[in-house]
Amino acid sequence: MPETAEHDGHGTTVSGEDVLAGEVHDDPPRPPRTSFHRRRDFIAVALIVVAVVAGWALIGTTSDFAATSSQTASGEVETPEEPSTLPPSFGEAWRAPSGATPIPVAVGPTVVTGDGNEVVGREPYSGKVRWRYARDIPLCTVGEGFNDAIALFSKPDNSLPSTDPGKKGNCSEVTSLKAATGERDRQRNGDAELDTQLLSDGSHVTTTGKRLLNTWRNDLVQTMEYGQVPDMVNPDKQPRVGCMYGSIAVTPGRIGVIERCPAASDPAVTGDDRLTVYNPEGKENESDTPIVAFSNTVGGSRARIIAMNQTYTAIALPDPSRILVYDNEGNKIQEYPVAVPDSDFAGDPAHGVVPVTKGTDALFWFTGTRTIALSTTDLRPLWTVENTLGSGAVFAGYLLLPVKDAYLVTDQVTGARVAQTPVNRDEYNGPVQMSTLGPMVLEQRGPTLVALR
Repeated sequence: MPETAEHDGHGTTVSGEDVLAGEVHDDPPRPPRTSFHRRRDFIAVALIVVAVVAGWALIGTTSDFAATSSQTASGEVETPEEPSTLPPSFGEAWRAPSGATPIPVAVGPTVVTGDGNEVVGREPYSGKVRWRYARDIPLCTVGEGFNDAIALFSKPDNSLPSTDPGKKGNCSEVTSLKAATGERDRQRNGDAELDTQLLSDGSHVTTTGKRLLNTWRNDLVQTMEYGQVPDMVNPDKQPRVGCMYGSIAVTPGRIGVIERCPAASDPAVTGDDRLTVYNPEGKENESDTPIVAFSNTVGGSRARIIAMNQTYTAIALPDPSRILVYDNEGNKIQEYPVAVPDSDFAGDPAHGVVPVTKGTDALFWFTGTRTIALSTTDLRPLWTVENTLGSGAVFAGYLLLPVKDAYLVTDQVTGARVAQTPVNRDEYNGPVQMSTLGPMVLEQRGPTLVALR
C-alpha cells in the first residue's frame, strides 16, 4: 500500500518519514566566478600591462611617427588666378632657402620649398609658412605629382647589397603631402639614388639616376624599375645592366633615357650613346621587367634627351650640333642643325634633366647659353635666343626668358621680343629655373627660391 504524504507543523512535506529534520536555512550567495582570482593571476596581468606600455613607448620613441614633425593647415584656401596682362615691372616679394628643389615647386594654392630635413608649404604672395613636414633624416628632393607635393628622404638603411655604391645612402623614403594642408597622404619605400630629381607625367612620377630609375603611380606603388635593380635575382629581366644614364625625360605613357653602355668588343670602352624608350608600367607584379618600345644607338656621344610627346622623341648631339627626332618605333625621321656650341654639351645636365619649359604653343630648351623653341607637334626647332639664363616660364600668354638683370618678354611661336623688364638678382648670375603661380613668378637661384610680383 503506498505511503501517503502529509504535512508537518512547519508546512514541510514528508513522505513516510522526515527528510528535513529541524529548521531550514537559505544557502549564502556564492562569489561570481572569474577566470582568475588568485594573487598570482593579478601579478601576471600587471606584468602584461607593463610590457604593453613599454612596447608602445619604445615604438613611440623609435618609429617613423616619432621621428616626424608635422604642422598642417586648413584646406580652405583658393588657388591664385592666372594673370591676363603683364605688370609694368617685377619686384622681389619674398625669398626662402630651398636647396632640395631643382626647380620651383608650385602645387595648387601653395609654393613648396625644401631644405635640410624639412618641407614647407608657403602662401604664394608673402611666403608665409602655412604647413611644415619634417623628418629626422636628410631631405633629398621635392617635386610635384598627382596634385601633391612629393618628398624624397634619405635613409641610411636600405636593401642594396654591400657591393652596391648606393649602400652608403640613397633616397629610399617617398612621401606625398597634400598641397593645401600638408597632411601626409601616402608613404612608401624605394631605392632612388642620391642627387635625384622627380619627373611627373601626370599619372606617374619617375626618379632620375645614374644607374637606376624608379617609377611610382599615384598611390606610390612602384610600377617600374629600370637599370641596376637592388638584390637582382634574375639579371635577364633587365635589358642591360652596367650602363650609365646621361639624361631622362618623360611623357604620358613613356620614359626616355640616354644610356652609355660598354662596347661589346671591349667592356672597358663605352660605345655610342643609346636612346631607350620604355613604359612606366610593366605587367602585373613585374615591376623589374621593363617593356621597351625601342632602344637604338644614336651614332655619337654626349647626347641628351631634350623633349618627348605622344608621337616623337628629340635628342641633341654635338660635333656638329644637331637635333635628331625619332618616332615611336625608333625610326629617325628628321635631323635639324642648330647653332649650339660644343661646350654646352660638356658633362651631363644637373640631376640628369635638361631644362625644358612646356608652353602653350611650344617647348623651350635651355642649352646652357641660349634658349631654343621647339614645335609641340613635331619637335622641330622654331627660333633661338642667345645669352639666356634658363628656359623661362609662361606668364599671361608670353614666355618670360631670364637674361642678365631682366626678363625678355617673348612671343612663344615667333620668338619676337615684346618687351624687356628689369629684374634685380643682386650678384647672382647663374642658371635660373622658373615657374609661376597666379601673379607670382618663381625663380630657383641655386639653393634659394625667390618670388617676384
